[in-house]
Amino acid sequence: MAMRTGRAVLLRLYMATITASRRNPAIAAFYQRLRAAGRPAKVALTAAMRKLLTILNAILRDHRSWQRA
Repeated sequence: MAMRTGRAVLLRLYMATITASRRNPAIAAFYQRLRAAGRPAKVALTAAMRKLLTILNAILRDHRSWQRA
C-alpha cells in the first residue's frame, strides 16, 4: 500500500513539475539554466521537482497561498 501511495504522489509531482517547467517562470528559468549547463533532461526535471516540493512545503509551513511570479 505504501509503495503505491508513494508512486502515486511521485507521478503527480512529476506531472506538476512538467507543467511548472513550461508555465511557471521561476521553475522554468531554473530548469532551463540546468539544461544550459549540460544537465540531462531527467536530472534537470528531478531538480525542478525538488525545488517545486520545497516551495510547496514553504507555502504550507507559512500558511500562505500561491503567489504568481
